Amino acid sequence: MQNKKLSNAIIFGLSTSKEIAKEVSIKTNIKLGDSEIKHFKDGEIYFELETSVRNKRTFVIQSTSSPVNENLMELLIFIDTLRRSSAKEINLIIPYYGYARQDRKNNGRQPITAALVARLLEEAGANRVISFDLHAPQIQGFFRIPVDDLRAYGLLARAIKKENIKDLIIISPDHGGVSRARSLAKILDTEIAIIDKRRIKANEVVISNLIGNVENKNCVIVDDIIDTGGTIVEGIKILKENKAKDIYVVTTHGLFSTSKDEDYDLVWKKIQKAGAKMIITTNSVNNYSKNSFVKVVNLSTAIADVILKHINDQSIIDHFIKKYNTTI
Repeated sequence: MQNKKLSNAIIFGLSTSKEIAKEVSIKTNIKLGDSEIKHFKDGEIYFELETSVRNKRTFVIQSTSSPVNENLMELLIFIDTLRRSSAKEINLIIPYYGYARQDRKNNGRQPITAALVARLLEEAGANRVISFDLHAPQIQGFFRIPVDDLRAYGLLARAIKKENIKDLIIISPDHGGVSRARSLAKILDTEIAIIDKRRIKANEVVISNLIGNVENKNCVIVDDIIDTGGTIVEGIKILKENKAKDIYVVTTHGLFSTSKDEDYDLVWKKIQKAGAKMIITTNSVNNYSKNSFVKVVNLSTAIADVILKHINDQSIIDHFIKKYNTTI
């Protein structure tokens, strides 16, 4: 029965997640599907499936990271390709869900793009979405299909423990990340401090205060996303002003965004120059350096576990609590 269920499933890895897809295929013993992405001269995308998906349970792995619009459109077109090819089930594994930061209106004339993307994915034909550390958990409510918002902090906590950091304190870079910091601190059995952040506009912040005592402590700043690194650099500055010792940075999604004409590694180099000892991130986005300063936690085992639990109609949340000391 187990082999029959696995043989009726296929995994596809799109542009951002081909390596993860290969690893997941090996770990699950599920076939890795063949598809070819092509482009017209004007940039339009189209696919040709080289594997039959008729009545198959398909799992598509693709982060909608930079270039966000290109990768999102690629995912939507591939979903439509699977639907029109008679796939029985289309499960999306989106390690990083782009547009998640646009989850509400801060001013009157603004879009809620996270909700728009949810509707697009549903309308294209997705049956389920699995992601890691959505920027706002309420994004799950934008969908009418099942959504599993998995937590990576159990995996990140393991990586932190391997560093044998003494006198440890977890730092939330803003009030919105307090819940995340508390969850990580609970696993590591330590305290938290909070940086009071005021945002002027996108990618520009002003740090005004620190809530908690970090003097002579080793600090771990935890955030779900590092984009341009501005928040982290300012956070490191205020921690140093308050006599913190070593400073580590932990994030699920290391976007490390730069302008087209800037050095690819500019963001992590900026964080290193500010005084951080190490960045620990995941491979939800493939924008990470081979430099030892950036330590990468592999999500492939967790993704493989989720796929197998789903195929065998078993609880995902019970598994995550038991194996990763975390919940959904």
